[in-house]
Amino acid sequence: MNARTEPSQAAPSAIARPPLVRELLVVTGLFLVYKFGRQLATGHAGEAFHNAHRVWDLERTLHLPGEGSVQSLLLHGDTLAHLANTYYATVHFPATVAFLVWLYLRRPAHYVWARRVLAALTTAALVLHLVLPLAPPRMLAVTGLVDTARVYGPSVYGPPQTDQLSNQFAAMPSLHFGWALMLAIGLIVATRSQWRWLWLLHPVLTLLVIVGTANHYWLDAIAAGALLGLALAVIHPPHRTATTAGRAQDALVPVSAAPASAEEQVLVGAAR
Repeated sequence: MNARTEPSQAAPSAIARPPLVRELLVVTGLFLVYKFGRQLATGHAGEAFHNAHRVWDLERTLHLPGEGSVQSLLLHGDTLAHLANTYYATVHFPATVAFLVWLYLRRPAHYVWARRVLAALTTAALVLHLVLPLAPPRMLAVTGLVDTARVYGPSVYGPPQTDQLSNQFAAMPSLHFGWALMLAIGLIVATRSQWRWLWLLHPVLTLLVIVGTANHYWLDAIAAGALLGLALAVIHPPHRTATTAGRAQDALVPVSAAPASAEEQVLVGAAR
C-alpha cells in the first residue's frame, strides 16, 4: 500500500493562492476596462443635469436628510474641510488595494471571493454610469452646496469640459461607498477578532465624506449598497475553516474526526 496516499477530505480545506502574475493582470485589466468604460459616458452634460434634478427632487420626496446638514459640519473650519477632501482623494483606491493584497497573502479563499464581488459591483456600476449619467450635487445650483475641494483643496477633478482623466457625470452609484462597504464586510467575514466590527467605521466615514464634500447624493450610496447586496447574494463567501479563518495551515483534520482503524491512522499521518 502506498504510504503517500492523502485523505480525500483534506483537499477542500487547503486553498491554493492564485498565481500572482495572473491576478495582477486580471485586476489591472478590470481597472483599465472600468476607467476607459467611464469615458464612454462623457459628453452627456444635459442629460446628467436633468437626472441630477430628478434625483434631488426624489430625495426630497422621500424625506431623506439634506446633504447640507452634513456639509455644514465640515464648513466650521478650513482644516476639517481640507481633511475630508484629502480623505476623499487619497483613501479610496489605496485602501481597496491594501485590502486585496492582505487577503491574497493571508486569506487566499476570501481574496478570490472579494475580488469577484468587487468585479461584479464595479461592472454593474459601469453599466449604470452609462445608462444614467448624473451630475454630482456640487455642480447643481439648486442644492446650495459648496464644492469643498475647489474652495479648500485638494481637488482630484479639473473643469468637467477639459477633464480627460475621469467622468464627473458618473455619480451614481458611489463606488467610494460601495468599495468601502465591501472592504468592511470582507474583513469582518475573513477575521475573528472581537474588534473586527470596527471596520464598519470606514464606510460610515466614507459616506459622511462623499456627502459632506458634495460629491455624491444619499441615493448614490443607497444604490451602491443595493448593488453590493445583489453581488453578495450571488457570490457567496467561502465556508469558515481552519485555513480560511487564519489558524494553523496544518490543522486540516479535527481531532474528533480521527480515523478509527490503525491502517487509516497510518495513511493520515503519512499525508501530513
